[in-house]
Amino acid sequence: MADVAEKAGVSRALVSIIFRNQAGAGRETRERVLRVADEIGYRPDSAARLLARGRSRTLGVMFAVHQTFHTDLITGIYPEAERLGYDVLLSGSTQGRSEAKAVEALLSHRCEAVILLGPDAQPGYLGELGQRTVTVSVSRRVPQAHVDFVHSAEGKGVRQAMDHLVELGHRRIVHIDGGRGPGSAERRRAYRAAMRRHGLEDRARVIPGHHTEESGVETGWLLLAERDSGRPLPTAVLAGNDRCAMGLLMSLTRAGIEVPRDLSVVGYDDSHLSHLMPIGLTTVRQDAVLMAEHAVRFAVERLENGELQPREAVLDPKLVVRGTSGPAPAE
Repeated sequence: MADVAEKAGVSRALVSIIFRNQAGAGRETRERVLRVADEIGYRPDSAARLLARGRSRTLGVMFAVHQTFHTDLITGIYPEAERLGYDVLLSGSTQGRSEAKAVEALLSHRCEAVILLGPDAQPGYLGELGQRTVTVSVSRRVPQAHVDFVHSAEGKGVRQAMDHLVELGHRRIVHIDGGRGPGSAERRRAYRAAMRRHGLEDRARVIPGHHTEESGVETGWLLLAERDSGRPLPTAVLAGNDRCAMGLLMSLTRAGIEVPRDLSVVGYDDSHLSHLMPIGLTTVRQDAVLMAEHAVRFAVERLENGELQPREAVLDPKLVVRGTSGPAPAE
């Protein structure tokens, strides 16, 4: 700022006034100062200015790098944060970078609140984090932790998917579990409950898995190996999420299994990749934009109204029927 003032022949205080867009400088002076600033590459350090006032007005977002649904959530977070006057800083977790390390990086950059997308952390860690800073957990609910929660009604989504498959005549319906992934326990319970409700409890089968394409591929190989040993293929599979469903489709189609003629597949999330495939994926849609907006508003409202207690938003999912589900094959 001093360099701009010297080259433009004005005081540093006047440069500050101009960059704060306040009255006190004539049009020609303002234009000259801005031109000089552009020539020497000066940009006001808004972060430093906010920190001087004791605020960063920055929301930290922790996400899993390989989760496509997290990309959809981030796409919704940016415009809502900007609308409310906040910046967003991202920090990713990977196989070699823990969620805790990703979160600590956000806090070290003075983020005022953290939004966790599908956290896999232990309840104790979430509770401790909620005491340190304003925290919002998206897609995972841990009731005893002092954090805000935004998630879909997992049970309702699974019921819609299962009712759809049963109406199509499916009876041998397998569920690929999502392991410790967000929403997995609720989806697993809802699957078992739906099988009981439809009188199919004795046919219920949960295959251990994860929210990854590799898990879907491995399940496909397992089902094909069982078929070769005399065990019939299921007529439908409810995957833990879209990524798992896509991996399953890859292994099945490579083996000559026609979807949905021979076997129907349903995913969960309705991530942006689910409708970019040659055959659109039938899946349970979570409204990523609405979830993102709730998460940002929860964080901002608690920052600006410190007395607010953590809250919970439960959003309704919706089954989206595309090309991977059809009538059950004749037995």
